[in-house]
Amino acid sequence: MGALQSLHGRPEYLDLAEKTGFSFEQIRVLHERFKQLSHNEETLRRSHFNEIPDLACNPIRAQIIEAFFDRRNYHQNGEGTVEEIGFEEFLVVMSHFRPPSLHMTEEQRENVRREKLRFVFNMHDTDNDGTITLEEYRHVVEELLSRSGALEKETAKSIADAAMLEVASISMGHMEPDEFYEGITFEHFLKLLDGFEIESRMNIRFLNMDTSTLCK
Repeated sequence: MGALQSLHGRPEYLDLAEKTGFSFEQIRVLHERFKQLSHNEETLRRSHFNEIPDLACNPIRAQIIEAFFDRRNYHQNGEGTVEEIGFEEFLVVMSHFRPPSLHMTEEQRENVRREKLRFVFNMHDTDNDGTITLEEYRHVVEELLSRSGALEKETAKSIADAAMLEVASISMGHMEPDEFYEGITFEHFLKLLDGFEIESRMNIRFLNMDTSTLCK
């Protein structure tokens, strides 16, 4: 499953750093967290994530946990889910929560943004049919707004409700009478969130570590 054979070997560090954008020191710290979470086993299972107190009250806890076992999130164009993951898969998924580097070009930053939005989309496209519902879209907007810290929860909820209704009126307003609304595709999702600052809002906190600090 891609578990590290020798974490302290430079080639392994280099390969993981290239895949994830993490520095060698960040990889070392994350490996310590991985060992702590897995109780020094080579792999993680869903049950291990259920032991994380910081995730217990997260409203999208189930989606976050499932994201670690979703093959679509491993940069390999895979499908389906797995029952356990090694450190490499854990690190790749964690990289989706890492803020972009300050030294990125505009093209690189846009690619990172697209990857992050794809990751968020996959989290809510639980049946892997390529679409999410209006309610799931509303939930995404509310979560991203709430994580900014600048808005009260009720304000974020009101804006998310309005965003959902706007999408519904636009989408269904252009439909023919015999057409059936099938949901929001990823390309539509990208357009809806165009200009929405997501890079610093995607972070999770567990095991005394905040992913918003994992930038180099």
